[in-house]
Amino acid sequence: MTTASPYVLEELRKEARMGAAGSETTARPVPVIDLSDFDARRDEITEQLWRAATEVGFFQLSHHGIPLAQVREAFAMSERFFALPRETKAQWPIARNAGWESLSQVRPSTGVPDQKESYQMTRPRMAGLYPSEAELPGFKAAMQAFEDASWAVGMRVLSCFADKLGFDRDFFTRAHDMGRDTYQSTLRLLHYYPIPTDVQDKLDYVRGGAHTDFNCLTLLYQREGQGGLQVCPGKEFEARAWTPVPPDEALITCNIGDMLMRWSDDRLLSNFHRVRNPLPGEYMGGRYSIAFFCQANTDAVIASPSGKYPPITAGDYLAERMKANYQKKY
Repeated sequence: MTTASPYVLEELRKEARMGAAGSETTARPVPVIDLSDFDARRDEITEQLWRAATEVGFFQLSHHGIPLAQVREAFAMSERFFALPRETKAQWPIARNAGWESLSQVRPSTGVPDQKESYQMTRPRMAGLYPSEAELPGFKAAMQAFEDASWAVGMRVLSCFADKLGFDRDFFTRAHDMGRDTYQSTLRLLHYYPIPTDVQDKLDYVRGGAHTDFNCLTLLYQREGQGGLQVCPGKEFEARAWTPVPPDEALITCNIGDMLMRWSDDRLLSNFHRVRNPLPGEYMGGRYSIAFFCQANTDAVIASPSGKYPPITAGDYLAERMKANYQKKY
């Protein structure tokens, strides 16, 4: 399988053009899709998901089945993890999409590090990377249970897209098989640092640069009162008109990733999003979010049905994108 070189992928060329501030608009709201009574309403939900994914690229899920108490527990565990001393977190350095990093992700859209730290959990690669029970009691069990719940929601959504794309219903579930050592879906805890006092009035300060996601589908959990997420929905991304997505802990914000866009011959849209800087007078403290990335197993071949894109394994594809985003060799 031939692997493209860094920065030659069209996704990266687009991302490199998205560093400008742009404007904000509420003219293209992000749809909210109710997943209640899923089995009975599958056809209706599938049409709503397809319309949102093809016309907007972003959508939010309500009544998704993950208890609010479990979401809050995941955030509490995340906050405890990031409160550990830096030297403790440095025991688990990031490698191959697993472990802790700080200020190391440089988006092609900005050329400077995102102002955050993150901890990524990719199960087959986590040997020696979880905090011990003495360091963080209950952490591993809580995170794995939260990943299980997120995976189930993601596969339910992807099964609807499989129906519409003409694949068998379980196509994407097999491609994201958690039971195999090629599994590379990732649960990522994120902590954006508080805005330093000396830059709180500087609107060009970069907190989280504009980017598309590398995967098939992202499920994002936001914490109440900690806003800043903006999305650029629709096909007219060149206009750089950004739509705010206020945090609501009862909703999961979803977006299509580049893997799925390729698999669908660009019928499903992978669109840009970023974390903007707070405006003067807004909350300037730390911002926590949690993302679950449905990333196809490393040996899954992403094959464009029409041949628009050359076939590439999901492992090779993800490696290319990671190399373009991190300062150190990934």
